[in-house]
Amino acid sequence: MFRTLMRRLPQLAAAAAFALALAPAVQAQQRTASQSLHQLFDEEWERNLRENPVSASYQGDKRYNDRWGDASLAAIEASAAADRAALARAKAIDRAALSPADQLNYDTWVWLQEKAVQRQKFRPYLQPLSHQGGVQSIDGITEILPFATVRDYQDWLRRMDALPLLVEQNIALMREGMKAGSMPPKVLMQRVPRQIAGQIVDDPTSSPFYGPFRKFPDSLTPAERAPLEAQARRTISERIVPAYRTLQAFFNDEYLPHARDSIAAADLPDGKAYYDFLAAYNTTTDLSAGQIHEIGLKEVARIRAAMEKIKAEVGFQGSLGEFFTHLRTDPKFFHKTPEALLVAYRDISKRIDPELVKISRTIPRQPYGVRPIPDTIAPDTTTAYYQGGAADGSRAGFYYVNLYRPEMRPIWEMMPLSLHEAVPGHHFQFARSLELPDAPMFRKTAYFVAYSEGWGLYAEQLGFDMGLYEDPYDRMGQLAYEMWRAVRLVVDTGMHAKGWSRERAIAYFKENAPKTDQDIVNEIDRYIGDPGQALAYKIGQMKISELRARARERLGERFDLREFNDEVLSTGSVPLAALERHMEAWMAGKGR
Repeated sequence: MFRTLMRRLPQLAAAAAFALALAPAVQAQQRTASQSLHQLFDEEWERNLRENPVSASYQGDKRYNDRWGDASLAAIEASAAADRAALARAKAIDRAALSPADQLNYDTWVWLQEKAVQRQKFRPYLQPLSHQGGVQSIDGITEILPFATVRDYQDWLRRMDALPLLVEQNIALMREGMKAGSMPPKVLMQRVPRQIAGQIVDDPTSSPFYGPFRKFPDSLTPAERAPLEAQARRTISERIVPAYRTLQAFFNDEYLPHARDSIAAADLPDGKAYYDFLAAYNTTTDLSAGQIHEIGLKEVARIRAAMEKIKAEVGFQGSLGEFFTHLRTDPKFFHKTPEALLVAYRDISKRIDPELVKISRTIPRQPYGVRPIPDTIAPDTTTAYYQGGAADGSRAGFYYVNLYRPEMRPIWEMMPLSLHEAVPGHHFQFARSLELPDAPMFRKTAYFVAYSEGWGLYAEQLGFDMGLYEDPYDRMGQLAYEMWRAVRLVVDTGMHAKGWSRERAIAYFKENAPKTDQDIVNEIDRYIGDPGQALAYKIGQMKISELRARARERLGERFDLREFNDEVLSTGSVPLAALERHMEAWMAGKGR
């Protein structure tokens, strides 16, 4: 052995010398690849902000606060061409020459860009309005805009002045959609006329666009405020209201009568392929609609059995369906006023905050608050949602809660809902992403539905680890919310791939979950209007829960829940396959 080693020493020395000589060249190649990659990221990020000023505003970038995006067909086609060129540019970079961190950046960006290019053939922009939002409710951006200086108000006035062009471009897109046979379901579009009508006011000061002018910061003098108010009133009366009258006439007289009677995405041009694309995009998997449907049926059965145990625990005499009716209708489960409901949501949020140290060692620096959903959209939107804070830290994150008809907002759902939308759910996930060290901006702000919503649903279950589900009705609320996401797998695929009617989907939902009728109808309509999106929640949560169980089994006494949760969030939002690879590497490292 010794003699063999001695004979090989010259060869080993030569190999080492060659490696040392080669090292500078390899390092130079890595630097070149990394520089090319990050230059691409930076340039594409800036292009995205220029092309999407509203998105820039949500990120806290004020440079484009005086304009809307260009929604003309020419601009959309130019952006699509730029997307294709950027993807080709990325494919020309040698992935093998990148560091492991940049390989994750590369894979994540290419995944997103490939999906953007694949989506182009389906032309989703031909349906620019939905019952949950569009140009008819675009004033909602004032919720996140800064109004601290004269310039801030002037930017908003310029945006207001540009609204007629945006309305005109939206009408042109809808006309093109009519020609192409790309029409939304009539059952959803019947909600929109009321939303448009809300923008047509006789008194300009009652317009939603006038909201920022009702409350000025103390730093603005009366002399500065007066011309701003006067210009706002003129712009609303002379520009905004006439634009919405034009939209109203077109929508009510031409567009709505031609909306389709069917609800399935499969009924759109190339609709089956489009739904398959949406299912893959949202779940970041290759699961078929049939496979997802079967997963949903199994989860519904499992959760029903757990609900039966809660029903027995509280001593309810009757069927599970009767128990659901009790949960939906007994006045003790509801707050009487919107004000009381808002206070209760804020109280629950503060109850959760001190328990977070039980499930995480890393608490995000960015704060969050609780706000009501604007009255203009509350009747047609979900129970709650989260709006992330500004990337530069200039705006906190906000948990928006629906106060419309408090008699339809049960107390037993408030804990899991708050865990999902605020902490440790979406606020943790989004705020932690913004704090990723050395990550490009697209990674810090990425939103993969399966990861992000999967984490939100997983966060609801973390309430058990924090000791927040001591009340059996709260635990029933957790099961109700998990059932809600399991039902989605069944009804979304049912309606869009299996021929289910809207009525059948509503009935199935009501049969298996105690959510109120108002919520159930709004949810089913949401799934009709946004096919495939709702599939991501349960698929993502099941993957994270599977990884947790795998880590606990593999690591045994070395498993630490706080470390596991922090590690899941350490990647930022990524496809589920990328998350699994990362967590496998983490487990392997911990197991040594």
